[in-house]
Amino acid sequence: MESMLNKLKSTVTKVTADMTSAVMGNPVTREFEVGRHIASGGPGMCWRIYNGTKKSTKQEVAVFVFDKKMVEKYQKFDKDQIIESLKRGVQQLTRLRHPRLLTVQHPLEESRDCLAFCTEPVFASLSNVLGQWDNLPSPVPTDIKDYKLYDVETKYGLLQISEGLSFLHSGVKMVHGNLCLENVILNKSGAWKIMGFDFSISSTNPSDAEPKYSCKEWEPNLPPLCLPNPEYLAPEYILSVSCDAASDMYSLGVVMHAVFNEGKPVFQVNKHDIFKSFSRQLDQLSRLSPTMLNKIPEEVREHVKMLLSVTPNVRPDADQMTKIPFFDDVGAVTLAYFDSLFQRDNLQKSQFYKNLPKVLPKLPKRVVVYRILPALASEFVNPDMVPFVLPNVLLIAEECTKDEYVRLILPDLSPVFKQQEPVQASNMILLIFLQKMDLLLTKTPPEDIKNSVLPMVYRALEAPSIQIQELCLNIIPTFANLIEYPSMKNALIPRIKSACLQTSSLAVRVNSLVCLGKILEYLDKWYVIDEILPFLQQIPSREPAVLMGVLGIYKCTFSHKKLGIPKEHLAAKSLPHLVSLSIDNNLNLNQFNSFMAVIKDMLTRMEAEHKTKLEQLHSMQEQQRSMNINTSQTNQSEETKRTSSPGNQIDDVFGGSSGSAGVNGKANGNSASAPQLNRMSLTLEEKQRLAKEQEQAAKLRNQPALAPQSIKPATPSTQAKDLTSCLLNNMTSLGSLSLTSPPRPGLIQGSTISAYPSTTPMGSMASNGYNPTMGFQTGGQGMRPPGPGLYGGMATTTSTPNFGALTHNQGSTNTPDMSALDSLFTSNKPKVSLNQMAPPKPTPGTTATPWLNQFGSAQPSQTAPMQGAPLVMGGVTSGFGMQANPFFSPQNFSQPTAAPVMNAGGGLRHSSSVNNDLKDLFG
Repeated sequence: MESMLNKLKSTVTKVTADMTSAVMGNPVTREFEVGRHIASGGPGMCWRIYNGTKKSTKQEVAVFVFDKKMVEKYQKFDKDQIIESLKRGVQQLTRLRHPRLLTVQHPLEESRDCLAFCTEPVFASLSNVLGQWDNLPSPVPTDIKDYKLYDVETKYGLLQISEGLSFLHSGVKMVHGNLCLENVILNKSGAWKIMGFDFSISSTNPSDAEPKYSCKEWEPNLPPLCLPNPEYLAPEYILSVSCDAASDMYSLGVVMHAVFNEGKPVFQVNKHDIFKSFSRQLDQLSRLSPTMLNKIPEEVREHVKMLLSVTPNVRPDADQMTKIPFFDDVGAVTLAYFDSLFQRDNLQKSQFYKNLPKVLPKLPKRVVVYRILPALASEFVNPDMVPFVLPNVLLIAEECTKDEYVRLILPDLSPVFKQQEPVQASNMILLIFLQKMDLLLTKTPPEDIKNSVLPMVYRALEAPSIQIQELCLNIIPTFANLIEYPSMKNALIPRIKSACLQTSSLAVRVNSLVCLGKILEYLDKWYVIDEILPFLQQIPSREPAVLMGVLGIYKCTFSHKKLGIPKEHLAAKSLPHLVSLSIDNNLNLNQFNSFMAVIKDMLTRMEAEHKTKLEQLHSMQEQQRSMNINTSQTNQSEETKRTSSPGNQIDDVFGGSSGSAGVNGKANGNSASAPQLNRMSLTLEEKQRLAKEQEQAAKLRNQPALAPQSIKPATPSTQAKDLTSCLLNNMTSLGSLSLTSPPRPGLIQGSTISAYPSTTPMGSMASNGYNPTMGFQTGGQGMRPPGPGLYGGMATTTSTPNFGALTHNQGSTNTPDMSALDSLFTSNKPKVSLNQMAPPKPTPGTTATPWLNQFGSAQPSQTAPMQGAPLVMGGVTSGFGMQANPFFSPQNFSQPTAAPVMNAGGGLRHSSSVNNDLKDLFG
């Protein structure tokens, strides 16, 4: 691979070096850029042909270069002869102007190293095309190596040479003198042009009817470049030293023979013995065998035989040759007509262009693209001819590749896309473009579509001509898939909607709706719902065709898999609109049935979708309700199990009997069943809230137990006592009173008072053993132990003593286990366990109302008597619940006595610390 690249690099470098050395210093390079070596031609194939461009205008040209190194082997005289002959031929060509002669763009320039001149763009010489590759670059260009002449090119090329000779003979009175393959040049369009006037002979009497030409005698000692090609010369030129126009016609016959025989002339001439060769040739021509002409087409074979005649008078002249039937081929005539268009008026041109689409398919693509297309494109400068030329250009574009279209056709079409004057021609141009829109969108690059093609479509939608609008609306769906979505959404759809609303033509309005219905599949679902469907409600027309168009859009949107209409839109907008349209009096029975079919389909789908949604929601609600009930039952069971142990401990402390247990057991049973009944009657929202609360409680229960903190005992000091500590100590002492004290008489006759306090949370309600209309306000206040967060925010309160009947038995209560907090109190005071201080559950049947919160709670109590506890305030035990309230006045405790405490054996003992603490606390 590397070796190939190196070889290619060396070849390019060599070619560039050769070209640079050949042209460097020549005045031609001041005005023209010289490109690559593409071909060769001229006498002896001595001219190298390069492509080039004019620096000022960027016009494409061909640069002919003769390198003087080619003649270094000759003597100075011969060198001068060759240079003079070449210069004479170029100068003669520069003076002559005709479509059949090679056009010179810049005259001959001479430098020390070369001769150079510029012509119209050139492809190659006819000799190169037929296989003679002398003086060509290496390797031979592929386009020359693979070039094959089509019959129409051959016919028209020979016709062009005949016309060129006719011009020379009749118009200029000149004999070319060296007509051969290397002096016939194919320009870039494929036209055959004559050059190589090095040996041309002008008439000595141009004013006379019969011109006379003086011929030079053949000089075999001259260099070949100073002599014409003998294989194409007429016999009389060598043998009788005479020539006229018939001599060129003989050369034409040899050229025609060579064209049909792969570049081979009729005879091979021995250049060292030219006279003997021509004598032998003369004998062969006099009895020319048919086998020598068998490759020539039969319709022209006889004419070629006449051209090769030994007798000059038998040869047809150039004018006669241009009129032979062989050149009446439709392709050749078409190409000839293009070459003479500048002589025609607009009417003749229009008729020709109308019939041209019938001929183009019969012509080879190369001929159409490189010969006909440039001629058609040149007519775009004539606005009146554009509508006649444009269909042919688009027909050619269909046969071109995308690259050929972009390179050869699009540059000429771009101005036509924007043409708006004259109006009639502009409308016809729009119609033609719309009919070929798929071609334009397929082969035009996206940037040109955006800048040229789509603006032309938008202009067609806004055109005043109804015919153009209808055609545009009918054609848009055929190429909608080729339009980018942003352009369709932001530019095309708004113009279609505007055309529908603003036009007075029913056909345009109906076609607008049909167009929208066909391009819905290329739009986004929500764009259709938000833009297209609301637009349908803005259409004021109520013609049946318009109503059916509206129905069609609804039906397409509703039934399309990609789109669809949500049930909310169906219920709120689509169905009301369709129902109102369905009862329009302009609709016939079939149209009404079509409306009702769509409406029923919409209702059915809406019903199914909403029913499915409600069933799913109901299922979710039932599942949530079942989960809530299961969670409540599980929590109730866990709570019962968890609180059974603390209740037994309280029974043990207060010496409960089986009778009291039975009474409280019944109460607990009722209280346990009441919440379950209440839960069953809760609403869904309340159950959800309850579930959240239970979830939060479960999280709190699952938290790890608090680690007790070691608290150093406070050192005795003479400072004032901490009231909070005193209250906690007093409450602890009261909890350790003996349970064997005798009962004291109640304050109110017929009622019994419990001798022990109830440790219920502040604000909880229960029966207090008095009349229903009376009770005591709880004296307990919520007290937090010192240290924020030490007890998890739990409030410890005491209430006033309940003086109920001493015959009540202590039952099990659902009290949380707080024994884990016992160790948090200081050990220098007698304490009662927190389980004994835990509040019991409310008695079943009590009602939690704000009014009842002002009264004490009836507490289950032990029947053990209480001794040594004096009564104040009509029998209320001093130093008990009210003593724990620092907001009671001290005079209520004017007669304190020692409180009984529990001894180690379970009996009661008086604690002197109680009285002392009370004295310290209240003075």
